[in-house]
Amino acid sequence: MIAVEWNDSIQQAHALCRVAHECHARSWVPATAGNFSFREHGRIFITASGMDKGAITPSDFLEVDAECNVLAGAGKPSAETLLHGVIYRERPEAGVILHVHTVWNTLLSDRFAAAGTVSLEGYELLKALSGVRTHEHRELVPVLENSQEYVGLAAELEAVLLRHPGTHGVLLRRHGLYTWGESVAEARRHLDALEFLFEVEARRLMSPSL
Repeated sequence: MIAVEWNDSIQQAHALCRVAHECHARSWVPATAGNFSFREHGRIFITASGMDKGAITPSDFLEVDAECNVLAGAGKPSAETLLHGVIYRERPEAGVILHVHTVWNTLLSDRFAAAGTVSLEGYELLKALSGVRTHEHRELVPVLENSQEYVGLAAELEAVLLRHPGTHGVLLRRHGLYTWGESVAEARRHLDALEFLFEVEARRLMSPSL
């Protein structure tokens, strides 16, 4: 990986690799699923396609520009690089994006696809999301139909982010979650909180006594 500012970028890459390894250990990025990126000095660094996230190193990141053209690095960029570009453009405060495929986010994304959002309300852990001060907050996580036509999907994602300026994540139906943060630590906190809440909500819906 060739970086504009090598020291800053290599530290970010190491931190994001540790998160990727943790996600793999928790079965949140099975097989070669998921992708992770960070933004430094106007450049995006994203994991190459087809990588085992339990074994990635900083050398497995590609450097791309704002239009998602590869500038440096070995390997093939994921088609989902376009989606990372949209999130960075529409969320200028975002410095890190995490994309995972978990059992619970996959189930809920399908269950609430027709509604268009997964609603999370009344949970204490909502306060782990940046800017949220009370458990009475209602977090609406948009759900988009999955597609292999990523130019069109990127346009739909852009529209959803504009309609939901306060959301901390977006789901693709039967696919996975995108969440982000200003730093690796904030993005990881958002991921932990949302995945916990997805599991709680899914278990609640499956239990006739709740």
